[in-house]
Formats: sequence, C-alpha cells, structure tokens
Amino acid sequence: MEKRGDVGTTIVTRLQTLAEPIRNRLLVLLGDHELTVGELCEALQLPQSTVSRHLKVLADDGWVTSRADGASRLYRMLLADLDPSARRLWQVVREQVESGSAAARDAERLRSVLAERRSRSEAFFATAAGQWDRMRAEQFGSRSELLPLLGLLDPSWVVADLGCGTGLLSQQLAPFVRQVVAVDASAAMLRGARARLGGLDNVEIRRGELEALPIDDETLDAAFLVLVLPYVAEPGQVVRSAARALRPGGRLLVTDLTAHDRAEYRQALGHQWQGFEQAQVLAWFGEAGLVQPVCQVLAPDQNARGPLLFTASARRP
Repeated sequence: MEKRGDVGTTIVTRLQTLAEPIRNRLLVLLGDHELTVGELCEALQLPQSTVSRHLKVLADDGWVTSRADGASRLYRMLLADLDPSARRLWQVVREQVESGSAAARDAERLRSVLAERRSRSEAFFATAAGQWDRMRAEQFGSRSELLPLLGLLDPSWVVADLGCGTGLLSQQLAPFVRQVVAVDASAAMLRGARARLGGLDNVEIRRGELEALPIDDETLDAAFLVLVLPYVAEPGQVVRSAARALRPGGRLLVTDLTAHDRAEYRQALGHQWQGFEQAQVLAWFGEAGLVQPVCQVLAPDQNARGPLLFTASARRP
C-alpha cells in the first residue's frame, strides 16, 4: 500500500515530467498511434536525439511502453495501463495541449507519415497482385486464409474430430479449445494419430464406429466431420450419432465431396459413396433433429484435382 508521502512524490514527479511541452506533444500522438522514433521525428520536426531523450524520460516514468519490430522500436501510450491519478492528470493536460497550434501541426504532419505507411503497402501490391496467391502459399501455406477461423472457437468448448484419421484436424483444433475427442474406427489410422497427438494433453483418442460413437449424450459443443462420410456405411446414421452427442446449442460441421462421377475413387481412395447432394445432407440434418441448416459449395482450389467440396452446418436446439 502506498504511503501518503509516496503518492505525493509520484504526483510531483509526473508533474515534472509533463512540464516539458515536447513530452506532452509526444504523448498526444502516442495516445492514438504506435509510432517509431523516426516517425515521431517527422511529425514533430525534431532531431532524433531530442525525441529519444524525451521518450526515455516518459518510459522511465511509466507514461509510454515500447516493443521491438525487427530493427525498429515502436512506442505507444496505453492509457488503460496508467493508474487513476495519472489518467486524471493526463486528461487535464491533454485538453490544454490539443488546443494549441503546435499539436494541430503535429497531427497534420502525422497524417502524412501514416499516409506514407499506406503508400508503401499500396506500391507493393500494385506490383505483386498477380503473384500474391502463390507468394502467400509459399510462405504461409495454402490454407493460411482459413486457419484464422479457428480463433472463432470458444476456449471452454469440448469438440470432437469424428473420423480423425491421423489427427491433423485434431492437432489444429487443440490449441483453441478445452478438449478434443478424436474418434476413428481404424486402428492403423489411430496409430498415426497417437504419434502426431501424443504431446497434447487436451486430446483424447478413442476407437469406435462413427455410427455408434463412443461419446456420451450432450457432451460436445461442436463436432466435425471432414472428408469422412464417403467412407462410412451409413452416413445418415453418422449424422444422427453426432447430433446425439451435441449439447443443446451445439453445432455439427460437415465438409465433404459434392456428388461426382469418379467411380475410380471407390478403388483408389476406398470410397463407398460418390459424394453427396446438398439436399441429401440437409435431409440428414432434419432427421437428426438439427435446426438452422446451412449448406454451401466451396470455391474450387486451383491446386486440387478432385471434385468440388461443400461445407454444411446445423445446430442442436
């Protein structure tokens, strides 16, 4: 607990820090933007040595924070991190600073600095647009645009990867949820899953038929069936079994092949079914008692040689 004398000393120190007009001008800009020393120099029209010296004082007194970005360092004032007395003091000082002509000129120059940031990106994309998809896939993988969707999962959820195979989807889901139940009927596939998922404490691997899932009723917040239904004997029963395991409000997501004429998949891939019509999938949802069904054919992947895929989802009431 702070003593009265400590509080008084802190206030005096902060008043001394804010007595310098340059520091106040810096704080006005850093209250709304994260900026480098060079950008602050441009906005305030001051030499780097002067800006750096005042930033050090502000940092030492707790007014600003910084982080490294490659060879640069970005500074920011985080008002929420200040104690209440500092926030009240800054509100009073800021009103005075922003009413002056120097702050207006700083703000105008800062707009030019930020416009230069944007122009660098615009210049890059003007030349790279035709190659962008390839460049991004080479650097970040072909599914980089889909992976952020995992962040929509609730970290308190229990989810199931049904027909988990070697566990790739379970591996991707695990960091974003409380528990993943990975189920497959194939002992060989589960050996691969155990090798991949062995270090993940929140993944439980179970062997069992998807038509009669080894999962209790109303225990899942979400269940995933991804490229699984062509392999099962009774796809509709799999959907019903998954629906049984969902909690009220839980959601089932199915991604699979649209109906196609590639009979060779029965031999080459072990498929029992040549894809599925959307109407059939929606009918299975209805039979399982699921509501709010949505089914959508996905845009083709230019690198994929197989039939189009669809994604479908529905909720347990």
